[in-house]
Amino acid sequence: MNATLKITKIGNSAGVILSKELLAHLNAQVGDKVEVVRTSRGLEIRPVNLDLEKQLGAAKEVMARRHRALQALADQIMDEDREILKALAKS
Repeated sequence: MNATLKITKIGNSAGVILSKELLAHLNAQVGDKVEVVRTSRGLEIRPVNLDLEKQLGAAKEVMARRHRALQALADQIMDEDREILKALAKS
């Protein structure tokens, strides 16, 4: 689906109006969030994946609470990798 949209002044910003057909194509409605992504062909408008947003929020919360444990795990993994690399360098 292709559409030509006019940029309209909204306060100190600018916006475009999405028609009922474009909203239906996006499977979105007034009040929903969309994201604008730069692609090799220009900009793409797509609905925000709310499940992903919730999962990322939960992951950030856990990482903040378990920062020390995660840092210790990362250090241990780095030590193990360093030993593996040393062994490979010797062979």
